[in-house]
Amino acid sequence: MGVFRVLNKVDQKSFVGSSVDVRAALNRQRFQLTGGLHPNPALQADWERLGPEAFDFETLDLLKPVEDSEADLAEELKVLETLWLEKLTPYGERGYNTRPAGK
Repeated sequence: MGVFRVLNKVDQKSFVGSSVDVRAALNRQRFQLTGGLHPNPALQADWERLGPEAFDFETLDLLKPVEDSEADLAEELKVLETLWLEKLTPYGERGYNTRPAGK
């Protein structure tokens, strides 16, 4: 469980996301891009323009399981993703994410 990034090494643009299974999420990103099926048209276009060798698939942060059964892991994961989005600001010319409303 954690936060991942698809990094365009040529333009230094990022796509940041989170998942309860980061390895599976990164595999899904690669599969969608390779198959021309990625839901992010800008990322897909850059993949087709630059080729797979221009991209890295990275785990940015992992959320360690907690003993507390009351913990809301989905909320903690969302907070962790928000922190990385604020740090990397992968919007507009810097990335492929959509800027949250009101920011």
